Amino acid sequence: MDEKKKNCWEVLKCGREPGGKNADEMGTCPSAISAEYDGVNHGTNGGRFCWAIAGTYCTGKVSGTFAKKFLDCIECDFFKQVYKDEEKNGYILHQSELRNKKKK
Repeated sequence: MDEKKKNCWEVLKCGREPGGKNADEMGTCPSAISAEYDGVNHGTNGGRFCWAIAGTYCTGKVSGTFAKKFLDCIECDFFKQVYKDEEKNGYILHQSELRNKKKK
C-alpha cells in the first residue's frame, strides 16, 4: 500500500491548517480548507494543489492568483515533489484541467 502523500502544510510547516499554531494569528490557509480540491494530486483538500489556490502564504506574504504567484511556486521544492509523485498518475497543474476531467 502506498504511503500517505503529504500536504503542503505538513511539509512546509506553516501552521495555517485548521488548529495549526499560526491559524489564529494569520488565518487558516485556503489550501487546507478548499474541499472542492480534495483528492487532487492525492491531497487532502487543496494540500497538493496549493499553487492553484489564491490566498496561500508561502513566501512571507499572502499570495495572489495563480498567474501572480506561479513563478514563485515552480521554484518550490514541494511543488517539484508533487510533480515527481504524480507525473505518472495524471498530475493536475491548473483548475482548468479539473474542469476538463469532469466533462469527460
